[in-house]
Amino acid sequence: MFLPGKSLQTCVPLEQSGLISARKSTILAFPKLYQAISIYMTPNTGLTELYRGDDPVVDVVAVHGLNGDPFKTWTTEGSEKMWLKDPSLLPSNLKNSRILTYGYDAMVTAVLGKTSSDRILQHPQTLVAELVADRELEDVTQRPIIFICHSLGGIIVKRALAHSASRTSKLIQHVHSIYVSTFAILFLGTPHDGSNKAKLASVTRRMIGALVPSKIVDTEGQLINALQEGSEVLQNITDMFVPLMKNFHIFFFWEQVKTNMGVTQDYIVEESSAAPILDNTERAGLPNDHMNMCKFESRTSPGYRLVVAALIRYSKEAPEVVSQRWKHAIEMLNAKRAQEADELLR
Repeated sequence: MFLPGKSLQTCVPLEQSGLISARKSTILAFPKLYQAISIYMTPNTGLTELYRGDDPVVDVVAVHGLNGDPFKTWTTEGSEKMWLKDPSLLPSNLKNSRILTYGYDAMVTAVLGKTSSDRILQHPQTLVAELVADRELEDVTQRPIIFICHSLGGIIVKRALAHSASRTSKLIQHVHSIYVSTFAILFLGTPHDGSNKAKLASVTRRMIGALVPSKIVDTEGQLINALQEGSEVLQNITDMFVPLMKNFHIFFFWEQVKTNMGVTQDYIVEESSAAPILDNTERAGLPNDHMNMCKFESRTSPGYRLVVAALIRYSKEAPEVVSQRWKHAIEMLNAKRAQEADELLR
C-alpha cells in the first residue's frame, strides 16, 4: 500500500547523478541554487496514493504533462490547494474512490541540461507496469479506472492503453487488465494532433516555459519532438488509440485563456488540437490558461464543477460497465488459451 504523500522512489543525490561537470564547485558555493537544481534534477516518479475511501469502487489516476510534477501540476500557488487530495474538494465529491497521482521524468531540460532518459514510448509501459503491480498488491485488478490527464500526460495515457490492449498472450495477459478496466479519460489541454509547423519553435518553448520559464530549451528532445505536427511518434500513438476510443468515455477540455509568456500572450494548445470534434465524445472549454486549467482552489473555482460532475457521473456508471467488459475479456482470453492448446496438440 502506498501511503498518502509518499513517493515510491527515493531521489538520487545530485552528486551521484553524474550530471555535474566543471560547474559543480560554483553551484555548491551557492546552497539555494544547489537546492533549486536538486529539485529539478530529481523528479518525483511512480504512483502515489492521495486519497482512499472506505470502500473504493473506482481508481482515479492523474497524469501530469511536459515538465510537470505529480503534485505541483494539480496544486494552486499561494493557497497550496491540491484539489485531488484536499478533503474539501475531490475526495468529498468522490468518497467511494481511490485517487492516485503518477509521476514520470518529463523534465526536458534543466539548468545543467538533461533530456529524459526514457523515450516517450517507454513512459507508457512503465505507467502500465506500475498500475498492474499496485492493483495486484491491492487485490483490485478488475476495479474501474478513470484517468485525468494534463497536456503531454494525455499522450502517455493513450499509448499506455494501446500497449495494454495488445498484451493478450498467456505470459503477459495480466498487463491487459489496465485496458479492460479503463472506463473514462479526461484530457485537459492535450495536443492530440500536434502544433502548427509555423509556430513550432515558439510552441515548444512555450510548452516548457509555462512550467520552467528560466530553463534552457532543447527543442530536439524526444518528448518535444512528439508534440510536433507530423511527428511519427505522435501519429503512431493516434493511429493506435483511435480504434480503442469506442470503449471509453472521453471528455476533451481546452484552455480559454491565453498564457502570459512575458512579452506576448498565446494559447499553448489550441482548441482544435486539444478538443477534436469526434462522435461520442464530450468537449468543453475551461476558463483558465494552460498551466492553471488543471488547478482548482475551491468548489467555486471556474471549471471545477464541470470537471467533477463528469468524474461523479463516470464513477457511478463505471462499475457495471467494467464488470461486463471483464466477463467478455475473460471469455476472450480463455478462448485464446484453448486455441493455443489445440494448436500444440496438432
